[in-house]
Amino acid sequence: MQSRVVPLEEDKDPVVTNRTTNHSKALPLRLFQILMLFLALCIAFSVISIYTIRRFGIQSVVTTVKSSFQPCYEEPNSLQQWIRPPSNLIHTMSDKELLWRASIVPRRKKYPFRRVPKVAFMFLTKGPLPLAPLWERFLKGHEGLFSIYVHSLPTFHANFPPSSVFYQRQIPSQVFLLFLKNRLEGEVKSKTGAIDEYWRCMLGFIQKLKVSEWGRMSMCDAERRLLANALLDISNEWFILLSESCIPLYNFSVIYHYILKSGYSFMGAFDDPGPYGRGRYNDNMAPEVDIAQWRKGSQWFEVNRKLAIYIVGDTTFYPKFEQFCRPACYVDEHYFPTMLTIEAGNLLANRSITWVDWSRGGPHPATFGRSDVTVEFFKRIVEGKNCTYNNHASSICFLFARKFAPSALEPLLQLSPKVLGF
Repeated sequence: MQSRVVPLEEDKDPVVTNRTTNHSKALPLRLFQILMLFLALCIAFSVISIYTIRRFGIQSVVTTVKSSFQPCYEEPNSLQQWIRPPSNLIHTMSDKELLWRASIVPRRKKYPFRRVPKVAFMFLTKGPLPLAPLWERFLKGHEGLFSIYVHSLPTFHANFPPSSVFYQRQIPSQVFLLFLKNRLEGEVKSKTGAIDEYWRCMLGFIQKLKVSEWGRMSMCDAERRLLANALLDISNEWFILLSESCIPLYNFSVIYHYILKSGYSFMGAFDDPGPYGRGRYNDNMAPEVDIAQWRKGSQWFEVNRKLAIYIVGDTTFYPKFEQFCRPACYVDEHYFPTMLTIEAGNLLANRSITWVDWSRGGPHPATFGRSDVTVEFFKRIVEGKNCTYNNHASSICFLFARKFAPSALEPLLQLSPKVLGF
């Protein structure tokens, strides 16, 4: 039978109708083959997936998929991103960057959220915290009302369990390894011949770095570093500087409300006309600091957030004290008391809330060990004291005490329920 040609549009070739019919019959078969191939691939993928989940577990599969996903957009900023405390104290900011970041403050006084003010306990220590079990007991049950910050030499790595309030609370420090400095000095001195240039360069570099030393500006640097890290948590309202040898003298509730209700911050700032006061003044401190403004006080203090920001934000008095207050001028006794007296003297109670015993004489206060810790000992500390609290007479003058040796821990734990109230 001869095929019938059907003309199409002009200038186009004619189409043979029986070829079209044969092509139409072949199309469903090819489509069926494609569908069968797709179904086979789906079955194979399902089998592989089931085997993988059974073999490795669903968590690992999900984790792998999540980790490879890279979002192409950033979530919009929310208030929680600004007010949430840092989940990890480790950061890469230098001291200059940290102090700048911590000195940023909102101009509005009223918070647009429910803010529960916290106490920041800042421990300045060379290494371990031997009295940590006592502090653990003191803080237990008061989560959400306090924060912990520990500044120690980088040589020390704390080994607290995850359940401890001190777990991962060590702040980053630019204080370099003191033992390494001593090690390098020994290496240099031990070489009788030509000194290896590497060791010489390393020693010169390390000698330029800051190590926290008593009476020097590096000690104030460490204290400012503690304050700056604590200021990153916007809920921290009060900042207490402590050492590893400090203990609380009352339970948490008493101390918290004592600080909460106080209209002043507790920092000693008195005018000492003697050789250990004004006698340490250097005329080069003027005009920023006049001798009539020169103050002296204890290193251990409590300040509110406003004063803490003054301390970390200071660039006026710091250079003067760094250059002109060096031993026998002990900068940790003069810098903060003098600077805050000039900037906000009306906010200072002009007394410390940390008890120490200087009765034995010498450059350092007395240290108390196992045999010293008795009920009578604590009565001497807390009883018979008189001071001013919110411009009224008070018999509660000290909230903390130092210095206690590691051997004092056991009797302290035994007596704390009866004597300290926790």
